[in-house]
Amino acid sequence: MTPEEQRFLLVGAGLFVLGAIGFVTRRNLILMVLSAELMLHGVSLTLVTFGRMHQTNEGQAFTIFTLTVAACEAGLALSLVLSLYRKSHSLDIRLWSELRESDMSGPALDSSGDRGKLSSYEDIPTLTPAGIVPQNPPRAAAAENVPTSNRI
Repeated sequence: MTPEEQRFLLVGAGLFVLGAIGFVTRRNLILMVLSAELMLHGVSLTLVTFGRMHQTNEGQAFTIFTLTVAACEAGLALSLVLSLYRKSHSLDIRLWSELRESDMSGPALDSSGDRGKLSSYEDIPTLTPAGIVPQNPPRAAAAENVPTSNRI
């Protein structure tokens, strides 16, 4: 193995590890999709390097299939992200548990057996359309708006 091949394998492994860390640590769906793409590109670089090491074209052929899968994954993920955003106006991954069909007969039972909302959206950040002031200001900003007579 030449030093050049070692560098290519090291870069491929680094891309894969950075993608895996990003996928595990992020809650934003778009960043998770980008991290998965980063992992696939790390695998592609490794396949091409192994193909070059063994002097075959199999690495390039597998890379074409990997890039095809990455393109399909990106299109499917984008459609899922758009549907989640239309439903909840947030891209937080915790909202996937609250997606269900609109024609289902009422909300599901929660852990206590009550029918009702399973969780609240209060702790999940939402996006505000451009040019509109948010209706619920952050707690820090709300504390600044308290009259001076009520401050301690």
